Amino acid sequence: MGGRCEDPRHHAIWQFVRSQLPPPPARVVELGCGNDGGLVPCLRRSGYRAVGVDPEAPPGHAYCQSSFEEFRPVKPIDAFVTSAALHHVGDLGYLLDQVAAMLAPGGVVVVVEWAWELFDELTASWCFARLAPDRSRPNWLRGLEEGWTASGLGWRGYEEQWALQARCHRGEEMLDHLNRRFERRVLERSPYFHYDLEATTEAAERAAVEVGLVKATGIRYAGTKPG
Repeated sequence: MGGRCEDPRHHAIWQFVRSQLPPPPARVVELGCGNDGGLVPCLRRSGYRAVGVDPEAPPGHAYCQSSFEEFRPVKPIDAFVTSAALHHVGDLGYLLDQVAAMLAPGGVVVVVEWAWELFDELTASWCFARLAPDRSRPNWLRGLEEGWTASGLGWRGYEEQWALQARCHRGEEMLDHLNRRFERRVLERSPYFHYDLEATTEAAERAAVEVGLVKATGIRYAGTKPG
């Protein structure tokens, strides 16, 4: 199934992403690879001709330091991959139109995302109770906990305010846009928070989902461009 990803967050989603891709040496673009390179090292070790696109991408021939709107591939792309980046984009419809235009017929889009609207107070409390005690380390969940405490609002009111300020697309909105452009072949609701929690595995979060302590807010989606 290809090379192992060193970063725990990347490794946790690699098995799903790899299972949905065409065989190497397919041309794969990762949108929003970040300054750590995202899944590009895993993809390239597995034989893919992979490029990461992000304004903050690392230097090197495997990366393109630009916004996706400025990205212009020379040849059609066999697969696009994006993880926890789609909910941040400004014009979701425009971006996915561009993805569809750049994909070869039958090409694949693989999306790992989350539905913030399912992040209810019970789930938030479960997460906040499992944050690492070291407050000096950056953690978006810690920021949410501190912001909620300072706001004096109920959880839902605070979360909606936060999502509006952060310009986060809802999970159902992202899925609607994807389904309009691609033929869906996989949709999984999955654990999402364990990467950022102290001594918490995906299996532990999945068990909490099964007994109703946590909502499965993660989205794992794969679709193909109609031929």
